[in-house]
Amino acid sequence: MRLKPGDTAAPLVPPHATMEELKRAAAGCRACPLWERGTQTVFGEGEAGSRLMLVGEQPGDYEDRLGRPFVGPAGRVLDQALGEAGIERPDAYVTNAVKHFKWVAQGKRRLHTKPNSREIGACLPWLDAEIDLVRPLVLVAMGTTAAEAVFGGDVRVLRDRGRIFETPKAPSAIVTVHPSSILRVRTEEERHDAMRRFVDDLRVAAALLKGQPAG
Repeated sequence: MRLKPGDTAAPLVPPHATMEELKRAAAGCRACPLWERGTQTVFGEGEAGSRLMLVGEQPGDYEDRLGRPFVGPAGRVLDQALGEAGIERPDAYVTNAVKHFKWVAQGKRRLHTKPNSREIGACLPWLDAEIDLVRPLVLVAMGTTAAEAVFGGDVRVLRDRGRIFETPKAPSAIVTVHPSSILRVRTEEERHDAMRRFVDDLRVAAALLKGQPAG
């Protein structure tokens, strides 16, 4: 199906699909121009029926090459933080708001560029389809792009991080920073503090999963 500028991926999402069928359909997505430079569509990973869903921004360089979400440096930060929060990564469904890597060249390096609202909106039907299949008890939006996809424009990461929201997408949802932001912190002391705050946000999700009061 040829989509026009301004269209979304909605016509490409097969009705009543399994997760594997969604993944196969998304592999051919041309709803926005990002497919032209991305190596491949990087779909979510995890079990349909997972009680926790983690949503990031987009695949990075490692993810684009390997075809899996959160397997690069930011993924290692995420894995460490999940462990410290008492969450096993295999217990979560992990995905991104945008499924193709948006980048600019700097010498031989491919540097991440933030998706715009058009690209987030074009990809949103894939995320919504994942949420509909997973039906998470707790949804964690990591970073501003994920927050826009999950909450619209009403939630701000730094202002609202760690707060519990009700959304049509999940009984409980929280917003926190993207783990890549911790990699950009300059000093060891600041990185330690940023990691501690990130873990604290994930502990809110862990408490919700256990049915305990959060915070």
